[in-house]
Amino acid sequence: MAPENLRKIDPEDGRKQPLLAGSAGEEEADGEEEMAYDPTEKVHIVGISENDAAESDSKKPPFSWKKLWLFTGPGFLMSIAFLDPGNLEGDLQAGAIAGYSLLWLLMWATAMGLLIQLLAARLGVVTGRHLAELCRQEYPTWARLLLWVMAEVALIGADIQEVIGSAIAIKILSHGVLPLWSGVLITASDCFIFLFLENYGVRKLEAVFAVLIATMALAFAWMFGETKPSGIELLLGILIPKLSSKTIQQAVGVVGCIIMPHNVFLHSALVQSRDIDLKRTGRVKEALSYYSIESTTALVLSFIINLFVTTVFAKSFYGTPEAESIGLVNAGYYLQEKYGGGVIPILYIWAIGLLAAGQSSTITGTYAGQFIMGGFLNLRLKKWLRALITRSCAIIPTIIVAVVFDTSDDMLDLLNEWLNVLQSIQVPFALIPLLWLVSKEEIMGVFKIGPILKMAAWTVAVLVIGINGYLLVDFFLSEVNGMLFGSVICIFTAAYVAFILYLVSRGISFPSWFSPSNQRMLR
Repeated sequence: MAPENLRKIDPEDGRKQPLLAGSAGEEEADGEEEMAYDPTEKVHIVGISENDAAESDSKKPPFSWKKLWLFTGPGFLMSIAFLDPGNLEGDLQAGAIAGYSLLWLLMWATAMGLLIQLLAARLGVVTGRHLAELCRQEYPTWARLLLWVMAEVALIGADIQEVIGSAIAIKILSHGVLPLWSGVLITASDCFIFLFLENYGVRKLEAVFAVLIATMALAFAWMFGETKPSGIELLLGILIPKLSSKTIQQAVGVVGCIIMPHNVFLHSALVQSRDIDLKRTGRVKEALSYYSIESTTALVLSFIINLFVTTVFAKSFYGTPEAESIGLVNAGYYLQEKYGGGVIPILYIWAIGLLAAGQSSTITGTYAGQFIMGGFLNLRLKKWLRALITRSCAIIPTIIVAVVFDTSDDMLDLLNEWLNVLQSIQVPFALIPLLWLVSKEEIMGVFKIGPILKMAAWTVAVLVIGINGYLLVDFFLSEVNGMLFGSVICIFTAAYVAFILYLVSRGISFPSWFSPSNQRMLR
């Protein structure tokens, strides 16, 4: 039997626990393995009820608003990936080019994203490990290192978009005094803000993110009130599915950006910030229930904020000459030309919302980078050093991008397209391992997903991967020229597809009669 398939039974709870082979297992036995949160950092949950000791191990405790409040936080940090500058650009372009017609798709895309994020939370709660750690445990060295590289590339691509979004907002708010590259440097400092806040505890950090989300909600709701989109068209856009050949690219963009690879890793780690007794099945059920409620609430709020942005630009620019050229850089100026001033000019309202989106998403990107690097490589580094390494990986290329692309809005839009493609390429390498692990009894025990949920999850995964595949093919057909470049792309595509097939094959359960030993007996 291969080392990665070995398991041991925990005598206290009877569930199968991972048994690592080699040095990783020795580190775990010594208690030195990299952990998402130290025990002293976790929010204490057990002990709120006076009857805790008398509760059955398998029975879920009754609902408590106080406990829901204590569990609230990870889902809202996760939801920020649905509100980053890349998503906002997709929203405004969908509204400007497709009007209200893609609101139904935005709603269902958010629902699909919720399903995937709930599975990530389920994995983290049940196992007490996050996705990067489990990939290190379950895959051979070459595969986990490749998965780590893919996750880092996806994170860097997302971070460039987020930092550039913040830099654009800073440039607007400074009346152009601060160029794009200086905005990037200012945004880079959020790494130290993050480390400072983290020293004050998980709940304080979550409170800061709550303020940033509230700032986004207020800014974009203000814009919604200023522009007064049609309520009837809004409802019809949500309830009646419409799709035309002219809006297919925007539709692909709406669905393609719902699954951020780094966010799947992030959410599976964030849920471990609560102190949950994993030996008691009832406590695990309770945690999954509360996390489901708070994650759903968070993504409903993110849907409303995205709805505000889409409808504002649908009302303002649908059917106008500006619709085809609008992007993050010029969106605020177009709004200002159309609606002028007010108590607070709409240009600055847009910039404040964009800045909140960029700052919050770059900090969560730093957070995700720590978990990804620590989980895949089992690095036991001081938090400030690991955050600095993670931040530098993204900031250095971002500064180069800012200097090179600051002279042209069109070049920034082209860069954004390439970054979307870069992240689309990485989606299977987060989704497939996640779905394989949550379906595996040796990992999840009684909490493995059932056949109906498994079918729904794989349907979403195939749909998202297929749509991203369409985006990739369409992009490369229009952008790739020359025999040499085309040949290189074909080679990488073949290797890419082969690795995806390898990951899928590990999740296929063959019948017992198909095992190699039985095949030899049959012969």
